Order: sequence, then C-alpha cells, then structure tokens
Amino acid sequence: MAKTANINIRIDPETKAGAEQLFAKFGITLTDAVNIFLRQSLMVGGLPFEMKQPNYNAETEAAMQEARDIASGKIPAKSYASARELFQELDHEC
Repeated sequence: MAKTANINIRIDPETKAGAEQLFAKFGITLTDAVNIFLRQSLMVGGLPFEMKQPNYNAETEAAMQEARDIASGKIPAKSYASARELFQELDHEC
C-alpha cells in the first residue's frame, strides 16, 4: 500500500458541503478532488486554471467602493423609518 501524507485545511462548512456534493456526482471524494488538483498543478507547473482579476466598468467599481466605505464606516449608511419611505426616495431618484 502506498504511503500517504495528511494535509489539514480550513474551509467554511458551506463550501465544503457544496464541493462534496459536486464531486460525489463524479463519483469521487473531496480527497480525490484535492489529489487531482495537486497532480494537475504539478503537470502544468502552476495553477491548473487561468487566474484573472475581474474587470468591472466604472459604475460598478464606484458602487463597490461606496459599499466598502459604508461597511467601514467612512460614510454613513442611509436609514429609513419604513419600506414606504425607502420606495418613495427610490421613485424620486428616477
């Protein structure tokens, strides 16, 4: 029997469960899939897929930056007393 080595990785439970379900459809385990990934990486001399930075248009980039600024507290988030108030503001923006 071949010798094996252990690799311990941390991954969120939802990703793990989704990957297990996906690979089960191919009849392989998560361990099998990781082995395939590592062997393919060795064969190609790097990651076995192309890595690219997403290229968003200016409007999307601005919206993402605004969301980051709101999340970090740099700019205050708007709040509304009711859903009706929110929808009234949205109607006036059009």
